[in-house]
Amino acid sequence: QVQLVESGGGLVQPGGSLTLSCAASGRLFSIYTMDWYRQAPGKQRELVAQIAPGNVTHYAASVKGRFTISRDNAKKIVDLQMASLKPEDTAVYYCHTNILNDYWGQGTRVTVSS
Repeated sequence: QVQLVESGGGLVQPGGSLTLSCAASGRLFSIYTMDWYRQAPGKQRELVAQIAPGNVTHYAASVKGRFTISRDNAKKIVDLQMASLKPEDTAVYYCHTNILNDYWGQGTRVTVSS
C-alpha cells in the first residue's frame, strides 16, 4: 500500500509561481516513478511531469520550461515547482505512482486567475 498526500495548491495570479508537494509512504520510495497529473474542468486527466529513479524527468509540452519536478528520497517527497503560470494551468493536480497498482492522492486545486 502506498499513500500519497498533496499540498500547496491555491489561487495565484497569471505569471506567478506555486510549488506543490506530494508526501508518500512506502519503504521503497526511492525506486518509485512518481508523476504529477492534472485535471481541468470538463477535460481528461493529463500527465504533467514525471520523475523516475535517478532523477530522469519528463514533461508535457505545455509545461516544459515552466514546471520543474524534483524528489527527495530521504523525505519521500516529490515537488512540482510551477512558474509563469497561465490561466490554462488551472486544474486539480494529483500525485500518482504505479507499484503493481495505481495510487493517487486526493488532489490539490490550483487556480490561476487575476
